[in-house]
Amino acid sequence: MSPDVPTGRPADLILVGGAVLTMDTARPRAGAVAVRSGRIAAVADDESELRRTGQVRSGTRRLDLAGRTLMPSYQDAHVHPSMAGVGLLRCPLHDLPKTAEAYLSAIAAYAAANPGRPWVLGDGWYMEAFPGGTPTRQALDRVVPDRPAFFVNRDGHGAWVNTKALEAFGFGRDTPDPAHGRIEREADGSPSGTLHEGAMELAKEHLPPTTLDDVTEGLVLAQAYLHRLGITAWQDAWVTPLELEAYRRLAVDGRLTGRATACHWWEREQGLEQIESIVERRAATGGTAGIGRLRANTVKIMLDGVAENFTAAMLAPYLDGRGATTGNSGIDFVAPAALNAALARLDGLGFQVHMHALGDRAVRHGLDAVEAARDANGPSDGRHHLAHLQVVDPADIRRFRGLDAVATVQPLWATHEPQMDDLTIPYLTPERVARQYPFGALHRVGARIAGGSDWTVSTPNVPMQVETAVNRVAPASRGGEPFLPDEALDVMDAFAAFTSGSAWVNHLDTETGTIEVGKAADLVVLDRDVLDRGVGPIGDAVAIGTWVEGALVHSTPALEALG
Repeated sequence: MSPDVPTGRPADLILVGGAVLTMDTARPRAGAVAVRSGRIAAVADDESELRRTGQVRSGTRRLDLAGRTLMPSYQDAHVHPSMAGVGLLRCPLHDLPKTAEAYLSAIAAYAAANPGRPWVLGDGWYMEAFPGGTPTRQALDRVVPDRPAFFVNRDGHGAWVNTKALEAFGFGRDTPDPAHGRIEREADGSPSGTLHEGAMELAKEHLPPTTLDDVTEGLVLAQAYLHRLGITAWQDAWVTPLELEAYRRLAVDGRLTGRATACHWWEREQGLEQIESIVERRAATGGTAGIGRLRANTVKIMLDGVAENFTAAMLAPYLDGRGATTGNSGIDFVAPAALNAALARLDGLGFQVHMHALGDRAVRHGLDAVEAARDANGPSDGRHHLAHLQVVDPADIRRFRGLDAVATVQPLWATHEPQMDDLTIPYLTPERVARQYPFGALHRVGARIAGGSDWTVSTPNVPMQVETAVNRVAPASRGGEPFLPDEALDVMDAFAAFTSGSAWVNHLDTETGTIEVGKAADLVVLDRDVLDRGVGPIGDAVAIGTWVEGALVHSTPALEALG
């Protein structure tokens, strides 16, 4: 027993008889945990040790885990609950079969059930459901002919629209492609129904406004959804001023049960002048200390797009799908010099910077910017991180550790699936195909790794993400060919990404992320021992109970049956 364990003061709750994965490198396994006043009071080998040290009284609740797993509750370092929540109020497509027919059937049913809505809005379609990843306006016209329809795809980098929507946007044959975007077109130049990047953002200006009440209601739904999966802390990777106000409202009211880090959005069409308003919004949200469980001390900068629509910034040009080189190597959303200046200024003001960096050129520019901030300001506790990292040049792998830049990874993307095999691999050089999602290489050089789902792009279900990080095969394709298996993580390292790793990114590592005496009792119980392969795949594990500071925020009958 640690000398820091208080004795003679009974616990409110003990959890015993299970596989306790503490995620504490000094003591990775245990058999029993005591909780008092929302904190971890003791970590022990077994129940008898808790009793010997006075942790149990007549009123102490006892949960016999009967071999199930207890671990720190999960944290998602890159997720979009403010957007996802609003999507739950509309027509979500994420959990449907990945077919055009399934999407159109759901949209038709939603439109019929909501005849008074002037727009039909939703999100979550997969590019692989359509030839070339580009659905047409005519298909959407068949189910929504009478009003505009606008559906964002699962990765948030494109939208599917009908003819009425294109008319509302004023997009026609003569409309030029906007900066940082593209309008898919028919043979005569007319918009075909898919809008990429900046074209989608331009179209969004014409959508009906989302209200503060909408966002607040959606956040409550999204928070409950995350708690059901064992997630109690997250970094919301794109928060508008309206969404920040919704978070602030929930924090003030005490309804924010999760620990939220809100990322101010960096407007890439602007420059350093926007920092003043970001500082003001942070001040209005409690400054660096935040309000309750809310912090708004992070800025999100998009460095590039995605590989599937050829906007991810690569060090070499894309191929044409038949092996020939094109003249396109992607888009730098922020010029390198401007990025360096922004990151140095933000770092100097005490902000963390969270960068979307998918292509190897974007990754290099992001690391260069972290280095520029170090040169300008010296060491800081910014904990800047780069998310997605689909392609990383070998020369940049070690720089993550040297710069203490965090690699925030999305394991579910590192698999053979149609979006990878049909829409990505044929268009990348062989060298870049072999450098995708290098989790193992990053781990081997000692880089800090955090886990993020990018929900609603992919599920925030952590056991599914861990299984994929370990096997490099999607849970839906078990038994299939692993994708670059040398880049796999082991089970504990993969779970660490979603516990201690993300806690570090969220500046919560002294409070949560591991089960240690004195830390908050942010915990999750799973329905099985996730290290026992005899009880089924890791990805099938289900959270049956989730706590924040010792208070249940999700429970099931299976938890109640434990005692």
